[in-house]
Amino acid sequence: MKASAFVYPWDVNGDPGAGEFIAGLGVRQATLASAYHSTRALTPRHPRHRIVTAEHAAVLYPPGEDRWAGRRLRPYPAGDWAPGDAYGQAAAALADAGLEVHTWVVLAHSSRLGAEHPDTSVVNAYGDRYPWAPCIARQETRQYLVDLAVEAAVRPGAAGTELESLGWYGLAHLHAHDKTGGVALGEAGQYLMSLCFCGTCREGYAGVGLDPDELAAAVREALEPLWRAEVPDGGWPVAEKLLGTERAALTRAWRDGTARLLQEDTVMAVRAAAPEGFQVLLHADPVPYHCGANAGVDAGHVLGVADGVVVPCTGGPGLLTPFAERARENTVLAANLTVVSGMGGSPATLTTDAARAADLGATELRLYHAGLASDGDLAAVREALTGLGQAVSDGS
Repeated sequence: MKASAFVYPWDVNGDPGAGEFIAGLGVRQATLASAYHSTRALTPRHPRHRIVTAEHAAVLYPPGEDRWAGRRLRPYPAGDWAPGDAYGQAAAALADAGLEVHTWVVLAHSSRLGAEHPDTSVVNAYGDRYPWAPCIARQETRQYLVDLAVEAAVRPGAAGTELESLGWYGLAHLHAHDKTGGVALGEAGQYLMSLCFCGTCREGYAGVGLDPDELAAAVREALEPLWRAEVPDGGWPVAEKLLGTERAALTRAWRDGTARLLQEDTVMAVRAAAPEGFQVLLHADPVPYHCGANAGVDAGHVLGVADGVVVPCTGGPGLLTPFAERARENTVLAANLTVVSGMGGSPATLTTDAARAADLGATELRLYHAGLASDGDLAAVREALTGLGQAVSDGS
């Protein structure tokens, strides 16, 4: 299977040997961040630094003034963690090392956007804003995300893109000094706490027959037993029981339809701007009501829109199955495996994990993350990919 490693520009720029090192792992592709959220990242091999702090969500290239002039919502350029055309510089180095480069674009996830423009954020049933989570129902926000996707995805020389967070973001979010784990809300609680009650979503609920004030009150009431840990986690059936089957279904009708339209509009716009053969993948979860970086999607719908999906498989490859059941002849199903031991990955079992993913329909591998992993982790990756390559050449 074709394997690609995730990379940040700061892993490459300033390190003359980075491109050859990454290619030497046995990957054929680098998935390089071109628009990314705030982070604090380790760079264990870089000759100049060990920690990079990206202070806010930013594009890692100079944003086009012609596209963004006069607009209230526009992408933020990076600071000194990725100055100038950091993406372009890193992409050139990776291409010179023989790697195919695809862009990695984070969309509906920006704390700075929410801090500077609070009206763009998801608002929960209690009135609390989530500044990291832009509400994808708002027309201004949707247009910003579509245009950001086009600009950040179709960079010079890129052969494709992977679009992350192209859907609803909700409560779950790794925040600075996070203190939200005191109550295990489970999937039902996460869904209820992720329902948005901004003005646009209130209108949306009304449009499907729900009174938004009554719905917000019902959500707060439904959450009460979860705050007291009186209801075990049971996923969607618990959400239906707590909120009521009809009411829960109507919230899904509004949210699922909103996400689908955004995904359709974004992929269509990227394809219109891209050269022929440009590959468009979405980071996706086959459970439509899930929120986050791997957007919850309907598997059949998203595979009719994009060229394929990148699916989280570190905890096991089971999420591949709904996509494999609806895959077409040329559908890309990329199994995303964490290969950083310190972040819960298991590079030592990469061969086995890749085989299990292939059995469930995976056609490619994504390895998270070439810049963050230790030398020992990457040695295991190199050995595994060498073995997998030999198995392919032997026809086994």
